[in-house]
Amino acid sequence: MASNRLACHDCHRIVDPDEETCPYCGSNSLTEDWAGYVVITHPEQSEIAEKMEVTEAGEYALKVR
Repeated sequence: MASNRLACHDCHRIVDPDEETCPYCGSNSLTEDWAGYVVITHPEQSEIAEKMEVTEAGEYALKVR
């Protein structure tokens, strides 16, 4: 995980720093100001995914400011 990666304000997905829009939800609200990192591999079996309302596997920020 590189510290310069961005997080989407809308879906909390982690994206590469050269992205201008989130490739997952299409939002252009990306930020470097995020904390916590979780990789969800099986969202249908994950309590964390349920609490975060995540339905797709991927890398997510826990807190996006």
